[in-house]
This record gives sequence, C-alpha cells and structure tokens, in this order.
Amino acid sequence: MTTQEQLHRWHELAQQLRVDSIRTTTVAGSGHPTSSMSPADLMAVLLSKYLRYDFNNPDNPNNDRLIFSKGHAAPLLYSMYKAAGVINDEELRSLRHFGSRLEGHPTPILPWVDVATGSLGQGLPVGVGIALAGKYLDQLPYHTWVLLGDSETAEGSVWEAFDHAAHYTLDNLIAIIDVNRLGQRGQTELGWNTQAYAKRAMAFGWQAIEIDGHNLTEIDQAYSAAVTVNDRPTVIIARTKKGKGVASLEDLGGWHGKALKSDDAKRAISELGGERQMTITVDTPEEQGQPASIGNPQPLQLPKYNKGAKVATRRAYGDALVALGAAQPNIIALDAEVSNSTYAEDFAETYPERYFEMYIAEQQMVAAAVGLQVREYKPFASTFAAFFTRAYDFIRMAAVSRANIKLVGSHAGVSIGQDGASQMALEDLAAFRAVWSSTVLYPSDANQTAKLVAQMSDRNGIVYLRTTRENTDIIYDAQEEFPIGGSKIIRSSDRDQATVIGAGITLHEAIKAYERLKNEGITVRVIDAYSVKPIDMQTLHQAARDTKGNLVVVEDHWIEGGLGAAVLDAFAGTSNTPIYNGPQLRLIKLAVRDMPSSGTPEELLHAAKIDANAIVEAVKSQVRQPVGV
Repeated sequence: MTTQEQLHRWHELAQQLRVDSIRTTTVAGSGHPTSSMSPADLMAVLLSKYLRYDFNNPDNPNNDRLIFSKGHAAPLLYSMYKAAGVINDEELRSLRHFGSRLEGHPTPILPWVDVATGSLGQGLPVGVGIALAGKYLDQLPYHTWVLLGDSETAEGSVWEAFDHAAHYTLDNLIAIIDVNRLGQRGQTELGWNTQAYAKRAMAFGWQAIEIDGHNLTEIDQAYSAAVTVNDRPTVIIARTKKGKGVASLEDLGGWHGKALKSDDAKRAISELGGERQMTITVDTPEEQGQPASIGNPQPLQLPKYNKGAKVATRRAYGDALVALGAAQPNIIALDAEVSNSTYAEDFAETYPERYFEMYIAEQQMVAAAVGLQVREYKPFASTFAAFFTRAYDFIRMAAVSRANIKLVGSHAGVSIGQDGASQMALEDLAAFRAVWSSTVLYPSDANQTAKLVAQMSDRNGIVYLRTTRENTDIIYDAQEEFPIGGSKIIRSSDRDQATVIGAGITLHEAIKAYERLKNEGITVRVIDAYSVKPIDMQTLHQAARDTKGNLVVVEDHWIEGGLGAAVLDAFAGTSNTPIYNGPQLRLIKLAVRDMPSSGTPEELLHAAKIDANAIVEAVKSQVRQPVGV
C-alpha cells in the first residue's frame, strides 16, 4: 500500500468513526458526538497501525491496553469496536439503551474494556498501574495507551500520574491529550496552548510531542516516536477541533453532551461523506510471551500470637501480608509513604520486586491498584484510614470497574491519641459500606487480623480492612477461624439482659464493661462484629431475641453510617434479608459525636463516651431490674 493509499484509508476510517458517533448518539437521543469527533483521526491511525490487540482473546497478556480516560467519548470507542468487527451496527445503535453493553461511559461489561471511565482524571492514573505491571511484573513489551481530554488535565490526579510514571520510567505508557479547546461550558483553562501542556509534561520528565491532531502524517510520526522511546513515558499533545468535519459543529460552543436531531444528523453525515461500513483487521501482538515468574508459592504460614500478649492489629497486618506474599506470588503491595506505620514496610523488605511506593499520592495509589488487578495481580494498598477519603472517587469508580482491590486503613478513630482530629479516620466505615459490593472488616486482635488478611486475598470487589494503632490484647487463639460475614460471641449466658456489640478497639472496652457489670449483678452478651459488611444478621437477631431487644453498639467512628448503622440495617427488612421476629428493639448507639482533640487514647475514648464507663451506663439505662449472679 502506498503512502497516499494509507493516508486515504485512515481518512476514510476517521470519517466513519465520526459518522458512527453521530448516528449512535442520535438514535440514543443523548451522548457526546462532538467530543468523539475531535480525536477520530488519532484513533483511526492507532487502530489501523499501532494498536496490538487480539480481540478474540482480550485476556492475552501480550495485548496492548487502551483506556479512554475521556470516557464521555464512548461513542468513538464503540465505533472503533464496530470498525474492528467485534460489534455489529445493530449493537452500535443500542448505545445508552437499557440492557445494552454500550453504556453512556465505558465499563468492563464489554470484554475489551479494562476499567470503567467517565469520572475525569482517572484513566491516566490507572494506566500507570497497568504500565507498572507490564514493565516490572509481566515484563512483556505491550504498551498502555490512554486518551485524555484537555479539560481533565486540571485534575490533580492527572499530575500525580505524570509524576509517578516518570519516577518509574514507564516508557510503555503513551498518553494522548485531545486538545480540542472546548469544555462543557466554554474554553478550557489552556485553550489551544499546546506548548504549555508540553512544558508541564517535560518538567515531570516525559517526552512531549506537539502535533496537529488532524494531520494524519504527524499522528503517524508521533506514534512511531512514542513506541520507540525507551527511557521515559510519552505524551502526544494533539491540537484538534471539537465537532471536526461538520461546519455547524466544528469548534463551536454549546454542543457538549448534545445529540443531533435526525435532520441535523443526516446533513452532518452527508457533509462527512456519508455512511461507511469499513472493517479493518487489527494487528495482534507480535510476541506471544508469558508473564515473568515472580516466585514459587509456598504453604501459607500465618503469624501466630500468644493469648494475653498485646499486639497492634496494624502490626499483624504487616506480618500477615508477608506470609500471604510467600503463599501467593501475585500479591502486590502499595503504600502512600507511611509503610513504617502500616507495617507494609515488612513486605517491601521481603519482596521489593512486588512493592510499589506511591508516596503521598493516595489517588494514584488506589488507581495503580486498579491497574494492577487488570493484569490479575492482587494488590494490597495501605495508608492512614483518614487519607483514603482523598481517593474516594477512585474507590467508587473501582466498584464500577468490578475491580478486585484490597485497601487497608490504619490509625482509625479517636483511639490514635495525641495526633488529633486531622489524622483520625471517623468516616471510613460509612464510606466503605456505601461502596457497591464492598466488604468491610474491623478486627480486634492480631490473630483475627491475620486470618482476615488471608481471606481478603480471594475476596472479590473492594475489600477494606480497618486496623488499630494501639497495642491491644490477644483474646483469640491462633487456631480460631473468622469467616467473613460472621461474628464472635465472646461473652454469653442464658441470663443475658442486654447485648453489647463492638469491633476493634471498642470490643476491648466492651470486655471491660462486661466484667464491671457482672460484678454488679448484670449479665450481658458481648459480640465481636468484626465483619461490618456483610454483617452477621443471624447472630444479631438471636441476641436481640435473647436479651429482650436491648442492644448497645459502641464504635470509634462518627455516629452516622458506621457499625451502629450496620447493626440497624441488619434489622431492616429487605427483599434479600430475613425479617426480624422478636422483641421490640431498644438500641443505643455509642459513637463519636463531638470533634475530638489531642489527648491520650484513654482520655479520648472517655471524652467521646465510647469507653467501658459509657457502656456500663448505657446497659444500666436499659436494664431496670438487675438479677443476681
């Protein structure tokens, strides 16, 4: 094929992508045709010549990866799939219809989509995670391509990605910025100042290439340069026009997120040269290697702790992660520069080739975990629990991606002591409970922590483990089991007058309260609700029946949304849960209500009224006629 023939073929394909983006959004009555039209030339060249992808085998480890960080340009992505012959025209026209795989923004319901996008500023950070896997773990020569919109470069997470990609010399990562100048409500921050984008990228250590995003020769040359660089990531900064190719749309505001009406669409399609039905053969990967071996699995030997000793659950997390790493070579650890507090440093020292330091960039850390799990690794990411709030949108979108990631938050609650409120996670249980299909675990001792960490590895979805800063008593034997979705009744009798439910640090306060109440002739049941989500409804219902509905829930967390809310939800009938049948509930929630300050853990637990004293008073308020022991 001559150069002119190739250029003509690319042009025709780009026009087809534009036409199909208009057609599918017009049928849907909504969507982003103009945002899909600006990068059509960029994607036509990529699909025709540079992308190496086996559409018949999306799990091929040698496949390039393509992420539309600019997720609202989904019509363009789906038009590319049609051009590649993996969806037909009928499915293309099902865009945004109920039950269609072609959602308004891409999701992994489609086998060729690795992660959900649409919340801007996330695609490049996730791409960093995939590129880390490719360069350091798989050690395979595939590239990760990420299409960004210019507006989303205002997001700080994008620059976290620029920083980390350069730090790890990810020469297998290629970002393409579609600089079409127009955002949702007008001109973007930098407009068409591609030089400003380039200077910023180069300051982070990237190769930056400025091009006319509609000049097919320049696009070809930029891609050729990008795939040959071997010491840094590359960003291609492409000046384009929104709505390219249609005079009534091109570079005009007011069209963002608007589908064309039928008559306008017909005129636009005619101006673009009419419908085309080109199908191209996308090149499959030239190399067919297997991911590098990163260790041989050993029998799992979890740490064991002696009953009566004092060990922080964060310490047990670090110990258990090392043990799990020996048993499962696909375990990867990440941390946000607090590994000497979360004890992820132990894994880093034992398996440095499987540890990635994300520094103080929590968004990038969670995004990297999402990227790593795309390549079937099992990432454990840890930081202070409070700082996961910075990455909450990434966690939310990870659920949309059906991602399997393990997140571990230490230094939770007022019990951390003197550091004060800025370091205290008091929202984390509520936040993680609200994530779709999540698992939320809150161990109270080291042996329990080790067993739960082992189970996290094979648990699907977003799995969150909350650990405690303080050393706490070992109350369980190392042989005890703690199934997710269960709980432990650690004090009970057939004369219990109330039930006290705690987890983590407050369980130890509940045990203290039990002893004091027992000495006063009041017997209570104590439940360790270590599995906050899913919670053990059966045990809670039985306890409520046995103790006349008297329940006291105590937690080191704001009163909204945490353990107390989880317990209440266990008694709310839904189509999927058994209806509680027993005495009327008389439930007291003990939780943090006032803004905490610095102080000792004991002072702060007491001030928050979540210590043994508060539990004793709450139980006494429920129990009118104590009985003798």
